[in-house]
Amino acid sequence: MTTRRTFIKKAAITTAGLGLAPAFSATMSGCAPSDRINIGLIGCNGMGFSNLRSFLEHPEVECLALCDIDESVLNKRAADVEKIRGNKPANLYKDWRRIIDNKDINLVIVGTPDHWHCLQMVAACEAGKDVYCEKPIGRTIEECNIMVRAAKKYKSVVQVGQWQRSDPHWLDAVDFIRSGKLGKIRLVRVYSYQGWNTSIPVVPDESAPAGVDYDMWLGPAPSRPFNRNRFHFTFRWFWDYAGGLMTDWGVHLLDFALFGMNVTAPKSVMAMGGKYGYPDDACETPDCLQVIYEFDGFNVMWDH
Repeated sequence: MTTRRTFIKKAAITTAGLGLAPAFSATMSGCAPSDRINIGLIGCNGMGFSNLRSFLEHPEVECLALCDIDESVLNKRAADVEKIRGNKPANLYKDWRRIIDNKDINLVIVGTPDHWHCLQMVAACEAGKDVYCEKPIGRTIEECNIMVRAAKKYKSVVQVGQWQRSDPHWLDAVDFIRSGKLGKIRLVRVYSYQGWNTSIPVVPDESAPAGVDYDMWLGPAPSRPFNRNRFHFTFRWFWDYAGGLMTDWGVHLLDFALFGMNVTAPKSVMAMGGKYGYPDDACETPDCLQVIYEFDGFNVMWDH
């Protein structure tokens, strides 16, 4: 079997060669109700399964496969699908490449940690599948550019989990902002103060839990001993895998600000922050951060 490092090397070459989003409606991207949308989910914890649950509300959707590196999560979600649909998915995998290779699957949900999004989404597109990718689209600007080019090159339908773009009340707010009733807007303030974002105490490294393929979980990230603080939900507070609260909630709220103001990339960005609230805890990403984005005629200010 291909080793993790051999695979990563090959995958990096493949994605480098790409140097070269519509929403899913009730009819699932234009398919007739009689058609089957065969889904494979990669990453079954948290939002990955939440997204699958939403898809399963549509009768034309079938979940053919689940994939997770944690057997306990994989088995729990298989049982959850059985409760929803009356039967478990036909295929349970610990290696996500099995979903890519499964020719019966035509839609892939990528619900893995951020550092895996680029490789998995590009591989799915290359295999001729459509993709629903959890936010943020990628961990770096370079990854995001590769992913956009892949979607165009392989003509895949790709949607990123920016759910506010689909909710009617958000769209009503955008219409109001763009109507001019607020007058000339010079400053847009975006902030996120999360009560659940508490300190994470430092704990020692340990062996990975039984049933967890930790080497596969690391994937393209640097090799490190297992530490529970870096695993499952709290991966987002470590630079190897994510970008902290900015890429967790900022991608939602800042996207809405840009959507409302009808702009894309800023002219300049200035940021300052650090670990001020919990300087000695286990997290790496800032717990306090202020960012100013300069546009023509106005600024957007982020604060957390």
